[in-house]
Amino acid sequence: MKKFILCAAVAALGMASPAYANLSVFACEPEWGALSSEIGGDKVSVYTATTGQQDPHQIQARPSLIAKARSADITVCDGAELEIGWLPMILQQANNPKIQPQAPGQFDATTFVPLLEQPLAYDRALGDIHAAGNPHIQTDPRMILPVAKALAARFAQIDPANAATYQARLADFDKRWTAAVAKWTAMAAPLKGTPIVVQHHAWIYMERWLGLVEVAPLEPKPGVPPSSGYLAQVLAKLQATPAKFSIRAAYEDDRPSTFVAEHANIPAVALPFTVGGTEQAKDLFSLYESSITLMLGALKK
Repeated sequence: MKKFILCAAVAALGMASPAYANLSVFACEPEWGALSSEIGGDKVSVYTATTGQQDPHQIQARPSLIAKARSADITVCDGAELEIGWLPMILQQANNPKIQPQAPGQFDATTFVPLLEQPLAYDRALGDIHAAGNPHIQTDPRMILPVAKALAARFAQIDPANAATYQARLADFDKRWTAAVAKWTAMAAPLKGTPIVVQHHAWIYMERWLGLVEVAPLEPKPGVPPSSGYLAQVLAKLQATPAKFSIRAAYEDDRPSTFVAEHANIPAVALPFTVGGTEQAKDLFSLYESSITLMLGALKK
């Protein structure tokens, strides 16, 4: 009799427990880790594989990352080949069927928005280009909401017990985000038509959003460091078509942009690029607020 009561109590406890005490999220980049927390709240446990001070193209498949992927319920990544140098190896070594390609636990943000710069031909001689298109969608906050809606649906699919929570948090995020994007767009109005120099050709979505005009990249080809000869060509171009300032991701080597800024007499701006890229970019909201503030400050110099 006592044995029966004990078994019944254990079964009752099991029935009372949610399907997931915490949905385990392996986020490849800080922006998707931050978005996962916005949508999941206390129903998710988020591990972010990279920081704002790292180039997401250049990550090592460390044992610690493999261990985290092994216990993940879902990976939330950029996709479009951004993580091609390290994520496939992690997935292979982790041997976790939940997060393998085509499984519900693999989520690529770039599949839910239209990508710019999809090449007609794929040729490595052109530099570090992505066959699926430019993956750096997080530079435009208008790209975040479609991803958030898809992510809430995927969380609900994997963890149906907490589906109502995910939808409620999405609705709250939608309201706050829509208001914030409208605020940032108005705030950034003075930047429209501003000619700029970029270090890496990674800002096309932000340029389209704000109406910035890219005069020249500081890389001769995407991912290829500039030579002194190439930088001289950039300076010559800036004499004919002046720029107001140069921008780079905070994690990038500052020497090319500093060199051009000094010789062209323009400010060099280090933007966070993602959450945690600078001290001010503490979350998704401050990421865009601080980026616009930095550029507006450079415009006044």
